[in-house]
Amino acid sequence: MNKTDLEKNEQILRGKRIKYIREHELHMNKTQLAKAIGVSSQFLGLVEEGRGNLMYKSIKKLRDLSGHSADYILYGLDDNVLNKTKNLLDKYSDEEIEKAIHMINDIAIFIKK
Repeated sequence: MNKTDLEKNEQILRGKRIKYIREHELHMNKTQLAKAIGVSSQFLGLVEEGRGNLMYKSIKKLRDLSGHSADYILYGLDDNVLNKTKNLLDKYSDEEIEKAIHMINDIAIFIKK
């Protein structure tokens, strides 16, 4: 697959994710979600079909409305990993996290040798 094909495929998958969020999580029709994120229902239909892209402002509104990260909406990256990591890190101080990062870096350097 060339770069253009990959980008088109990403756009189609993004549209499917947005449609899934709208129908199965938010339980909204196109008109309702379109109004909530500041686009027309016709344009939202194009986005869901993989023939259009939302602008930053609309993605931000969809993120706030759905509770999904922009990474999930745009790229399909697992929200649960981000949330689990955040929850785990909340148990530690900034100093403890910084020490752990340095340790991981040292291990990575050791492994590369």
